[in-house]
Amino acid sequence: MEIALVILYGACLLFMLGFSLSQFHLTRLARRAYRAGLPPEPATPARWPRVTVQLPVYNELYVVERLIDAAAAFDYPADRLHLQVLDDGTDESVAVAAARVAHYHAQGLRIDHVRRPSRAGYKAGALAYGLTLTDGEFIAIFDADFVPAPDFLKRIIPYFAQPKVGVVQTRWGHLNEGFSLLTGLQAFALNAHFLVEQVGRAAGGHFLNFNGTGGVWRRTCIEDAGGWQPDTLTEDLDLSYRAQLRNWRIEYLPQVVAPAELPAAMDAVKSQQFRWNKGAAETARKHLARVWRSDASISTRLHATFHLLNSSVFTVILLMALLSVPLVFIKHRTPALQPVFNLASVFLLTLLPLAYYYYTAWQRTPGRVGRGSFAGRFLLFLAVSMGFSLHNAQAVLLGLLGRQSAFIRTPKLGAVNAEDGWLRRRYRTGSLDALTWLEGLLAGYFLFGLGAGAYLREFGLLPFHLLLAVGFGLVFGYSVQHNRRPI
Repeated sequence: MEIALVILYGACLLFMLGFSLSQFHLTRLARRAYRAGLPPEPATPARWPRVTVQLPVYNELYVVERLIDAAAAFDYPADRLHLQVLDDGTDESVAVAAARVAHYHAQGLRIDHVRRPSRAGYKAGALAYGLTLTDGEFIAIFDADFVPAPDFLKRIIPYFAQPKVGVVQTRWGHLNEGFSLLTGLQAFALNAHFLVEQVGRAAGGHFLNFNGTGGVWRRTCIEDAGGWQPDTLTEDLDLSYRAQLRNWRIEYLPQVVAPAELPAAMDAVKSQQFRWNKGAAETARKHLARVWRSDASISTRLHATFHLLNSSVFTVILLMALLSVPLVFIKHRTPALQPVFNLASVFLLTLLPLAYYYYTAWQRTPGRVGRGSFAGRFLLFLAVSMGFSLHNAQAVLLGLLGRQSAFIRTPKLGAVNAEDGWLRRRYRTGSLDALTWLEGLLAGYFLFGLGAGAYLREFGLLPFHLLLAVGFGLVFGYSVQHNRRPI
């Protein structure tokens, strides 16, 4: 049994090494792309094409007006622009959206308040339904939390001059990064994705993804790839892979920023994390075999594998975490296994490529002055990521097993400043459940592992247990604290 546990732990470390090396390679590609500089912007088209802006919303009382106002302010020829508010709402936000749509319609803007017979297919269903009601050649999509700049469309549309460009994706900005520690850590993670991972994938010619919002699709690309499909919770990642497997190209523009609001409440963060991780696992289940049957290079197929299985990292982290406490005792009472533990410690160097990956993003992040040290933010991010491993591992396993679940959107507060944010807790995505209490118990479990290691003078896993205890403690603490906030 002891040897089996050690072998299983070693297999987890090997997986983490592979993932870490893939991130290292993307970091190298991204840094090379930054050194080369941005290519020149394409020329303005002689005639602007027809663009439809789709705004899918569902019960977004606090942000729907802000979203519609931003879309209505686009600097784009009015006769070539069509705005669709795809509203599946069931509360008074519907009346708020209708009033704002009527306001701009009276000013001569082509804007529709689209209400479907049912919420079938959730966001994917809404986007597909909207396509049947418009003649747009290009489709821009913005979620409820986004506030795009007026020049957004004029900066993006010229990139479609290349006929095989099916999608243009931009970088997300953060309206409320300084709201709390929780929003700051989310920004830290997203900046790495947008400033390193997406840049590296684009530079290497590998598969990348439309991020669900803050981008524009060529309509013929959507249709050629099979349209929006609701069988995964990440309809954006799913369609991105179907399009690229049909030889369409995604253009990524890190220099164009689409500002958005980060979820500030733990229940909202968890619902978003669940959707992203389960959806990624569902997309892997749906497309991984097709990727390996494609004519893409071995390097691209390997990167696509780690891309689609990215969320599986949480299951591996959770398994390693659970095994780590018994390993303290096994290491203490089985001296014969000491060489194995010494060999395993080499794999802890997997943290170095990850640190390099996040440090590169930290270097490239505009306006990072005054945000503390990189080392402190990185370690805190690692801890909280580990603290999410139970919640996210459940999502991944459900996705890999093909279990269906509802699309639960991430509610927004519509507040940038901490002092007024918590007055807006009308929307909740859940209460304290058994999984949350288990997160609290796991914080205690890793504190026990920390104490056991200190008592037995087995210090190899102390840093790991410290990060786990802090991470699970913070996730549990935020879950309890935010559940008690007034509505």
